[in-house]
Amino acid sequence: MAGRIEARLQELGITLPTPMAPLANYVPFVQTGDLVVVSGQIPAVDGKVAVTGKVGAGVSVEQAQQAARLCLINVLAQLRVACGGDLDRVQQVVRLGGFIAAPSEFTGHAQVMNGASDLAVAVFGDAGRHARSTVGVPSLPADAAVEVEGMFRIA
Repeated sequence: MAGRIEARLQELGITLPTPMAPLANYVPFVQTGDLVVVSGQIPAVDGKVAVTGKVGAGVSVEQAQQAARLCLINVLAQLRVACGGDLDRVQQVVRLGGFIAAPSEFTGHAQVMNGASDLAVAVFGDAGRHARSTVGVPSLPADAAVEVEGMFRIA
C-alpha cells in the first residue's frame, strides 16, 4: 500500500525517477542521526539535463522554475532511497539550497527557487516549510540552469 506522501505525489501527477548516479566523487546523500543531506540535483530526465543555459539569458524565469521543480523531484528520489523507500519517514524539510546559473545582472533567483519550495510544501504540507538559501552562479555542472540540494529530518 502506498504511503501518504507517495499518494500525494500521485495526486500531483509526479512519478519519482530512478535516482541519478553522482557525476563526480561524492555520494548522493549522507545520513547523520535523524538528518539526511541530499547532494545537489540537476534538472535531469532519463539521465539527460532537461534545462541548460543561463536564466535571464536564454532561459526564462518560468522555465527555470520548472527546472527547480524537476531538481526537487530528483532530490526526493534520492531521499526515498535514504528513507528505505518510505517517504512517510520525512518529518521536516529543514533546508533547501538553490544554485541558479545566471548573468550577473539577473536578480530573480528567489523567484526561480520558488519552483522547488512550492513543491516541497505541496508534497509535505506544513512539514515542507523550510529554511532556504538561493545563490546565483556563473555556471553549473553539465550546463544545468539550476541545481537544488536539501536537508531533511526523518524518523
